[in-house]
Parts: sequence; C-alpha cells; structure tokens
Amino acid sequence: MGSANGSEIPPARDGRCRSRQGNVAARGESERRAARTPGKKQRILAWLTEKGWDRVTEQQAAELGAAFPECSEETRRAALLESGLALDPMVEGVRQESYERLEATLTALLREYEAAKERRDAVRRQAVRALVIRAKEHAELAAHNRRTHEQKRAEKIEMATWLRTWLENPPVFPSWVALRKRQIGLAPLDECAMDLPGMD
Repeated sequence: MGSANGSEIPPARDGRCRSRQGNVAARGESERRAARTPGKKQRILAWLTEKGWDRVTEQQAAELGAAFPECSEETRRAALLESGLALDPMVEGVRQESYERLEATLTALLREYEAAKERRDAVRRQAVRALVIRAKEHAELAAHNRRTHEQKRAEKIEMATWLRTWLENPPVFPSWVALRKRQIGLAPLDECAMDLPGMD
C-alpha cells in the first residue's frame, strides 16, 4: 500500500521497498564517511609528521615510495612540497611556480650534475638530465595548451627556454640566466642601477 505523503517509492521488482528518506540518509552517511577518510596526500603528510624528519634525502624519499606504492610519484612529490621540509635536489626536482624557484632548483641540480661528472658517474648525470627533460616537457605542454591563460602560457614558454638552455649546456646556465633575467626585466633593482648613466 502506498503512503499518503509519498515518502515511499513503489516496490522494486524483487519485492523490496526503500524509502526516499532512507536513500538520502544512506547517501549522507556515505558522504560523511568519505569526508572522514583522509586522502592519499593527507596520509603521506601524516606519515612524514610521524617520521620527524628535518630533511628528506633520496634514501628517505625511496622509503616513502615503498610505504605508499599505491600513490603516484606526482602525489608523493606534491605531499613533500606541501610538507615544508627541506628536500634534497633530486627529491625536490625542478619547480616552476616562479622564476626564482625555477632558477634555484636548476642551480641545485647543476651542482648534482657537475659532481656526478667529476665522479664520472654517467648514470647519475642521466638521472639529473631526466628530471630537467620531464620539466621541460611539462612546460611545453602548458605553453601549447590553448586553455591556459595567455599570461601563464607566455611564462611557460619562457621557462621552457630556460630548461632547454640548461639541457644544451648545463655549465653555461648560471651566466646565461643572469643575462636573460636582465633582458626580460627580472634582475634585482640594485643590479639594474649599476648600469644606469651617472651611477658610477
């Protein structure tokens, strides 16, 4: 028999009858349960807090990967960056949220590359280059994405140029980027002032 207030729906073919209110309550409970379950990144952050590390080395990053094999490398790296912990250059990789961070991380990776070169460690040098190549590919993808804001696309085009220059000749990068920053107006004001007439 149907309800006068319409709170029930007709019985299903198997004879079961479920109320609309019951459906809403069940859905609400499942949403609350999902909200209480920490996401992958939150679980990694909690794990890092328990570890009490001041800095994440490559060995510790490998330990994190073994602890969370179900998480993608991107998720693990996002959690590491959000943690605020100091990261070894190969763990931090190339950061592209600003020109300052891009230059800093590329400079740190250059030191890793040069140290590997001195040790004649070709595998290590290739690993450093692989990080920069991946960053360049990401920058180029963003630069050619028509849905990306025009200003952001221009920034990514410039960043891709920095990354290509690093890859073409890593030791030249510090000198090149200093000149490039002045060319596009990123040099510190005190450096710019040194080139103005009458400022000797």
